[in-house]
Amino acid sequence: MPGRSKTRGHLAEGPAESGAAHVPVLLAEVLSALTPRPGGRYLDGTFGAGGYARAILEAAPDLSLLALDRDPTAITGGAGLVAEMDGRLTLAQACFGELAEEAERFGRVPLDGIVLDIGVSSMQIDQAERGFSFRFDGPLDMRMGREGRSAADLVNEAEEGVLADIFYHYGEERRSRAVARAIIEARRKAPLTTTKQLADLVAGIVWTEPGGAHPATRVFQSLRIAVNDELGELVRALHAAESVLAPGGRLVVVTFHSLEDRIVKQFLAERSGRAPAGSRHAPVVAASQPTFSLVNRGPVGPSEAEMRLNPRARSAKLRAAARNEAPARPADPDLVALAGLPEPQPRRRPRA
Repeated sequence: MPGRSKTRGHLAEGPAESGAAHVPVLLAEVLSALTPRPGGRYLDGTFGAGGYARAILEAAPDLSLLALDRDPTAITGGAGLVAEMDGRLTLAQACFGELAEEAERFGRVPLDGIVLDIGVSSMQIDQAERGFSFRFDGPLDMRMGREGRSAADLVNEAEEGVLADIFYHYGEERRSRAVARAIIEARRKAPLTTTKQLADLVAGIVWTEPGGAHPATRVFQSLRIAVNDELGELVRALHAAESVLAPGGRLVVVTFHSLEDRIVKQFLAERSGRAPAGSRHAPVVAASQPTFSLVNRGPVGPSEAEMRLNPRARSAKLRAAARNEAPARPADPDLVALAGLPEPQPRRRPRA
């Protein structure tokens, strides 16, 4: 299961992709869904190398763009584009789940459009020292914002059950328990500190078809999602977008992972017509007006031509919706729950 690309790419790495260029994925489709207009105010929640940002700014005159990225390297690298755009581009280091606060801070509310490209950037994957990739030997890090708990911390400190849940739910790794047990055994001898150590360990347990994805793909992906709370950030960003978009404003989200796409699909389906329903997390509530209308009936994917030029685009899905005048709704508890790991179930006591 892949991660993302913005100049971005997914984490199902392979030899054929090692030289993939940093090309914005679904660029024409993103611009078509976003419909940038002259004088509009837009937000790019995942700046990366600035591929979407540049295209949005060049799409219409006098348009202003606030771009966020949690990675300080991306903010530093975007200084040249900020200077080139002569005041039309503002960069801020922040998680995209904080987009409402950042839009308020820079006086950009209401916004005419928001674009989110979810996952890890190709720049991050291609830097061995960031520890995202098993293609390169480097420290087992994976922190997009370069702060907080690293993948090495998680691998060497988490309980076996927690690791197994992470691998299974965030990576759909069928041998999650076996991998978790092997990690526990290995770290009793010495900590796992490099990407090669972990990749080699997983490769000894997980079998894949010849020519298929590396055996460690799902484990690396799931650790990255857990370390960066990627699904939680996505849920927060979707609710934040609803609160700051102007009527008619567009929300465009590109995902590369089935769990990400499921969250976006569920949010837009619930917000575009289906009344909030009861759940085990919340009682039935009165019907509310839709807050969005769908721009496309289903997800938009890359063309065959784009996939040939950029293999990292192959799993991309774009979903888009337009905001209406209905008031924003409270956060959806089912969506919040979907972003987290299942609650551990108490063990049954054996019968006497």
